[in-house]
Amino acid sequence: MRPAPPAGGPVPPRRGGTKTAEARRENGAGWLFVAPAITLIGLFLVVPAGLAFYVSMLDWNGTYSPLTGRAPFVGWDNYRQLLFEDGLVRRDFMTSVRNTTYFVLLVVPSQTLVALALAVVVNNRALRGRAFFRSVFYFPSITSSVAISVIFLFLFSGSGAVNALLEFFGVQGPNWFTDSRGVLHEVLALFGLDGPPRLLAETELGGLSLWEWVSGPSVALVTVIALVVWTTSGTYMLIFLAALQNLPENVSEAALVDGAGWWQKFWKVTVPQLMPTIFLVATLGLIGTWQVFDQVYVMSQGAPAKTTLTPAFLSYQQSFAEGSFGVGAAIALLLFLLIVGLTALQRVLLRDGRNT
Repeated sequence: MRPAPPAGGPVPPRRGGTKTAEARRENGAGWLFVAPAITLIGLFLVVPAGLAFYVSMLDWNGTYSPLTGRAPFVGWDNYRQLLFEDGLVRRDFMTSVRNTTYFVLLVVPSQTLVALALAVVVNNRALRGRAFFRSVFYFPSITSSVAISVIFLFLFSGSGAVNALLEFFGVQGPNWFTDSRGVLHEVLALFGLDGPPRLLAETELGGLSLWEWVSGPSVALVTVIALVVWTTSGTYMLIFLAALQNLPENVSEAALVDGAGWWQKFWKVTVPQLMPTIFLVATLGLIGTWQVFDQVYVMSQGAPAKTTLTPAFLSYQQSFAEGSFGVGAAIALLLFLLIVGLTALQRVLLRDGRNT
C-alpha cells in the first residue's frame, strides 16, 4: 500500500509523475478563463506590434496593403536613416528627442510635486469641503485634452489673459506659441553669452550641435509643459491620496509624541513611507510624457522651428503627411524601446527605494 500523503502536503503524482484527471481539468479551466484576455492581447497588441515592425522594414507609402508584397523591402535602412545617416530625417528625430527630454525632465518632477502637495491638502481633516476641492483638482484630468489645448491657445496668445496679467505687473510677455528661443539660451544671454562657445558649436551629438542640445525648452514648449502639468496632476493626486489614507497612524502619532514638528513628521516619516508610490507616479509620468501627442497636434504642430516636435508627432507626420510609413513605424518602434529601457531603469530605482 502507498503511504498516505501528510496532512496539508502536496499530493504525490501517480505512476511517473503523470497528471491526474482532476489536475488536467483545473488546468483546462484556467486556460479557459484566461483565453479571452490572451485573445484580446494577441489581436490588439501583439499582432499590431508585429505588423508595425514589419512595416518599419518596408518603403511603404500607405496606398495599398503592406501584406501584398508590392512594397520594397529595405531592411534596416529606415532605422539607419534615423540613427546614423546625416539628413533631415535624422535631424528631425534627434530634435524631437531633445525636445521631449526637456519635456520629461520638467514635467515629471513638477507633476509629482504638485500632485503630492494637492493630496496633502485634500487629506487634511481640518479642511472644509474636502470633496469639493478633490473634484476641482481632479476635473482637468477628465476634461478633453483638445478642449483644454484650445483654451490655452487663447490664454497664451499675444493678447491673451496671461500676457495681460504680466503687463499689469510691468512685464512684457512674449508671443508664446511663436517664440522658438530656448529658455537656457535666454538666461545665458543675460550674462553676456549671446553666441555659442566654439567647443559647443563644433561638437555634434546625433546630428545636432551641443549648443542646440543645451538650448533648453523653447518658450512655446513651456506652455505645453504648463498645460500637461495642470491636466495630469489631478490623476496622480488620487494615487497619493489613496497612499496617504493607508499609512499607519501610529507611526505619525509616535513622531508627534517625540516632539517632531509638521515638516519634520512629513519629511522624515510620511515621505519615506510614500517612496514606492512616488516611484510609481514617476514611472507612469515618464511613460506618459514620452508619448505626448495630442497637445502638440492641437497647439503647435511642432512649430515654431520644430521646437515642440516630439517623437510621437514626428511618427504621425512622417506617416500621414510625408507618406513614409516605414520611417514612421521605425520611429514608433524606437520610441517603444526607449520607453521600455527607461521603465526598466525606473524599476531598478523602485527596488532600491523600497530597500532603503
